[in-house]
Amino acid sequence: MKRVLSGIQPTADSFHLGNYLGAIRQWVDLQNSHDAFFAIVDLHSLTVETDPKLMQERTLKSFAQLLAFGLDPNKCTLFLQSHIHQHNQLAWIMECLAGFGEASRMVQFKDKSLKAGDARTNVGLFTYPLLQAADIMLYQADLVPVGEDQRQHIELTRNLGQRFNSRYGETFVIPEPLILKSGAKINDLQEPKAKMSKSASSPSGLIDILDQPEINAKKIKSTVTDTGREVTFDEINKPGISNLLTIYTSLTAKSISDAEAEFDGKGYGDFKSAVATVVADYFSPIRVKTNELIANPGELCEIIEFGAKKAEQVAEQTLRKVYKQLGLLPRSLDEI
Repeated sequence: MKRVLSGIQPTADSFHLGNYLGAIRQWVDLQNSHDAFFAIVDLHSLTVETDPKLMQERTLKSFAQLLAFGLDPNKCTLFLQSHIHQHNQLAWIMECLAGFGEASRMVQFKDKSLKAGDARTNVGLFTYPLLQAADIMLYQADLVPVGEDQRQHIELTRNLGQRFNSRYGETFVIPEPLILKSGAKINDLQEPKAKMSKSASSPSGLIDILDQPEINAKKIKSTVTDTGREVTFDEINKPGISNLLTIYTSLTAKSISDAEAEFDGKGYGDFKSAVATVVADYFSPIRVKTNELIANPGELCEIIEFGAKKAEQVAEQTLRKVYKQLGLLPRSLDEI
């Protein structure tokens, strides 16, 4: 089986609907067809100032949610990035391979640093794609499921891997991006032409999976829509209703045309109520399972440690080969 790797940051108290439909649901399928490695990339989240206690709580919640969604530690390797010290070590190698110019051309860095300004832009934000490259190549991943916004980072990873192989001998698998066309694009409820994101200007546009049903129902019923009544899919003229149709059909497995027919002659109120009910019913067992796991931190930490041991075996093997190719002297002369 081809190896696949992806990660997600623990930067919020709950994953939102866009996280699930855009990525995590596909991960659950990929663990059955690939040698899958999935990481909570907590080191990446340090590019913004964090509260240590909140960081720990969110990391545990993130891990628990991934288990509740259906990721199986016996089918995939599920781990915390910070538990594998080889990520940092290989990241330094990537930093020594990369040119300043190619790193500074990364669009996400330019956008975020422009918004933050020089005084508030840390070096970690600049080297973020190089740690990401290390994440991928450490596990010799064949495929990396990403959205279009991450394609440039994958190209940088490929370039660095090819550069290392050319200079020091074949060492790294050169990964290919796996653009998940089946992943639904979920937009903000209040700004339906913008992607649903934790960086949104208002939390009222997010559907957080661990929120109580009545909270999400209120948000859905307050979704920005046009002045008409017809429930039809038209992203140009009806972006709000189109976004809700995407959510509804993604969680019910109905087609857009079937959903349009179902609500033909009904108003926005009936449709929004139906979407709220579907969201509540779909995520209720996941919320319950997540809370059960969080209530048993000992069991949860055992699962986390199990994943770390699996990941570390692969990571250490790769790093040893990298060091040998570079001519770095091993601690034991028997390894020369």
